[in-house]
Amino acid sequence: MTEAHYSINKQIIYVTGLPRSGSTLICQLLGHHPQIYSIIHSSPLSQAFEQLRHTLSDNPFLLAQADTDFDLTYTRLVNAYRGFINGWFAETDRPVAVDKNRLWLRMIETVQLLDPNFRMLVCLRDLRQIFGSIEVQHGKTLLLDFPDHMAPHSAFARADALLGPEGVIGGPLKSLENLQDLDEQLRQKLCFVTFEALVNHPVETMRTVYQWMGLPEILPDPENLRVKPHESDSHYRFKYRHTTHAKIRAPKPHVIPYRIEQEILKNFGWFFEQFYPGTVGGGTPQQQAPEPEGKKTGLFKKIRK
Repeated sequence: MTEAHYSINKQIIYVTGLPRSGSTLICQLLGHHPQIYSIIHSSPLSQAFEQLRHTLSDNPFLLAQADTDFDLTYTRLVNAYRGFINGWFAETDRPVAVDKNRLWLRMIETVQLLDPNFRMLVCLRDLRQIFGSIEVQHGKTLLLDFPDHMAPHSAFARADALLGPEGVIGGPLKSLENLQDLDEQLRQKLCFVTFEALVNHPVETMRTVYQWMGLPEILPDPENLRVKPHESDSHYRFKYRHTTHAKIRAPKPHVIPYRIEQEILKNFGWFFEQFYPGTVGGGTPQQQAPEPEGKKTGLFKKIRK
């Protein structure tokens, strides 16, 4: 196969993970490092790649060229995608750039192909607190509907939709579960950052991040942060706010209905066992909450490791 000769000319940090888990905050903190270029808004780059792949895969002229010389045609694709990334960050001379989008987690194999030196920060949070955070914000905006029209639902039904396979939480959660199928070398390029560690121990957490990235430990002052304009919240009907603050303060824990909490613990036990070991006592979550009779679909269909 013809060898691609274009390369990514910056170190890219792909920020991804679960919603309401600190991705905006970690991008804000990364932006304090003099070697890192970080815009805290979610980026359209991953969606652009997905759409471009769909379009080019159906393009008759590209397919005709591939019939004649597949290696050259495929090398052109690799070089073109890499050139797109280089052009995307051409406005900065900083050697490291941040691109944030939850879709990157699902596209990790594509990222590996295009950017073999990539690093990916995966933001995590206790699933109960993610749901509680969304519910609190929904309570403040009851007269506005969710983009997927969940407002008239009960809290239980909203949990079912949010944590379902195509839900705002469930979609990236499924991508997170699928990471176990990757080889060890690829998994080593991922750094998992929990929201709890980020807000309670920001300096220590960022020190670990910079060590993992091989960057100088130039640490932010959590009491004196630069506040940047946050991304649009109207797109999400103000249900998932992205505000930034000059100081880091851990939010108060959210209390969610007991029935919903038990279903989350039971059906996503793998998540708590892997990322929050020891936080759920008295056996595994599955042992604590038997599956209801007749429950076959939706959020509460069993998801196993």
